[in-house]
Amino acid sequence: MQAVRFHTKRDIRVETIAAPEGELKPHEALIEPLLCGICGTDLHEFIAGPIVTPIEPNKLTGATLPQILGHEFSARVVRVGSEVTHVGPGDRVSIQPLMAPDDDFYAKRGLLHLSETLGVIGLSAAWGGMGEQAVVDARNVIAIPRTLSDAQGALVEPAAVAVYAIDRSRLRAGGSVLISGAGPIGALAVLAAKAAGASVIIVSERNPERLAKAAALCPGVVPVNPDQADVAEVARQHSEGGAGVDAALECVGAEASLNACAKAVRRQGVVVQVGLHTRLAQVDPMLWALKDISIEATWCYPVQIWPRIVAMIESGSFPVEKVVTAEIGMNDVVAKGFEALLDPSGRDLKILVRVNEAQPS
Repeated sequence: MQAVRFHTKRDIRVETIAAPEGELKPHEALIEPLLCGICGTDLHEFIAGPIVTPIEPNKLTGATLPQILGHEFSARVVRVGSEVTHVGPGDRVSIQPLMAPDDDFYAKRGLLHLSETLGVIGLSAAWGGMGEQAVVDARNVIAIPRTLSDAQGALVEPAAVAVYAIDRSRLRAGGSVLISGAGPIGALAVLAAKAAGASVIIVSERNPERLAKAAALCPGVVPVNPDQADVAEVARQHSEGGAGVDAALECVGAEASLNACAKAVRRQGVVVQVGLHTRLAQVDPMLWALKDISIEATWCYPVQIWPRIVAMIESGSFPVEKVVTAEIGMNDVVAKGFEALLDPSGRDLKILVRVNEAQPS
């Protein structure tokens, strides 16, 4: 079968590898990935990795490089093990990629994503969403309604990141929010903020193409280019009493963006760190203290959020498909996928990779 595999920094290859063989374990499912998103984490691996992809065997899965990429994807079930009853052959599903031991301290407390022995399908496991077949634990396989498209099913995972960030921001209906960074997660955060009832949504982004696309996702979004305007001043202009926004989401992973968020929130506002920082950041804790603000940080999402995200998408209140700007084949994954998303002047928000064709309905 064909698969997109990460070997090391700047080395991603489309390769022919052995397909899964043998009997499934009672709790496993054999699946065919359909559409798979290229994530910011994948991009970090490409330009600076290995970071979370395993040089040494992963403690949970035993996986090592090269790694089949892809952890945000929809799929079709081919076969299931003898103990699997919640999905069956032919079902379309969304894959929740996080794994932890059954006796894990955090997993037992509903916080599987915080496990110190975390394994991730498509990052630190034998299989991933950018391969034509995969064997996964059936607990990671969630059926999606017929009304959801393959693309919507693939976007449940990044949408969960955005919704969890909005949850941590304590944003209330009628509240105001700054979203710094209009990449895929920032764009999904715009839609999540709207679904949460935000009355003011400000988006800060240097790339004019991405800024325009994010502003067009829903009515009333206030776009601002931080190279051309003071983000904190814009926040004051669009907030009650000029106090600043209630919450700010840092979706870039950059020092300047984090500090802009701290300046933009009102006193006792909330800053949520969503983007992944690859280096230390110099910040101003005295400003945090003077404003009595809260700094929250997020890692992934609680895995039990999946049905909620699916329900939001199905209801139409969370139109995640709006962030998709391109669908490509596996053979184009580097040139038209990774390189396109890394282009500072690029036009794409979310690129999906078609792995297997959809069956006629």
